[in-house]
Amino acid sequence: MEMWFSEVHTPDVKLSIRTNRQLYFGKSDFQDIAVLETQGFGKVLTLNGKILFSDADDFVYNEMVVHVPMAVHPNPKKVLILGGGDGGVAHILVQYPEIEQIDIVEPDEVLVEVCRTYFPEYSPGLDDERVTIYNQDGLRFLRSIEADYDLIINDATDPFGHTEGLFTKEFYGNAYRALKEDGIMVYQHGSTFFDEDESACRSMHRKAFQSFPISRVYQAHIPTGASGYRLFGFASKTYHPIGDFKADQWKARQLKTEYYTANLHVGAFMLPKYVEDILEEEEKKK
Repeated sequence: MEMWFSEVHTPDVKLSIRTNRQLYFGKSDFQDIAVLETQGFGKVLTLNGKILFSDADDFVYNEMVVHVPMAVHPNPKKVLILGGGDGGVAHILVQYPEIEQIDIVEPDEVLVEVCRTYFPEYSPGLDDERVTIYNQDGLRFLRSIEADYDLIINDATDPFGHTEGLFTKEFYGNAYRALKEDGIMVYQHGSTFFDEDESACRSMHRKAFQSFPISRVYQAHIPTGASGYRLFGFASKTYHPIGDFKADQWKARQLKTEYYTANLHVGAFMLPKYVEDILEEEEKKK
């Protein structure tokens, strides 16, 4: 008997993956968590029936939320990850020796332990001596922080449920205040391809654009994401993602990557016309 996992993207579109077996299923205080073994994507982690990441394509997301800001900021020392309980983002960050402190704010302790067990390749990102994990609500954590971080990575992927607060106007204001005067924030920006996802994408850009003097959007191809197309936000108090991009310095590091390159960095900010139109419409709103 064949087993398939299906994630509904719209009433007319769903992604289906043939599944060998279910390695784990459990309920935390926040969500249903499952780990599936598949032929096409390796191990797949789902939260409330939606794919968070897979073995096959998680490197794209992790590299794009880390290397893009790290190739722009000249001297980042202290980083905050909101979410990130799987350790994937931290696993990329710890490759940068100049970073002195990485704080991960992940409210779901069960998720952290599940990822330690079934995705041990990311554990170095959780166990590095520079990393501290806080099992708290991200928005509540931010409210007490002022001018403390060089880089904030909002690793929350869904503007619903227990992470909804990380997509509010209050969040963007608190993130601005928590950053140092030349700080950068990057965040998952969703996708505009399906009409059902467009309003959340519009809302995120409008809030970031109104909160930060520099706000740009970039893109990547992630096969297990809705429509296979993912946008990211780059918001900064000082640095422009292209004008302040230090390509030669980043290339001199000789970091091993699977997706990100210095050429891709520039190209990722060159968006399709329909995406540009949507973003420009939101920028004109008060």
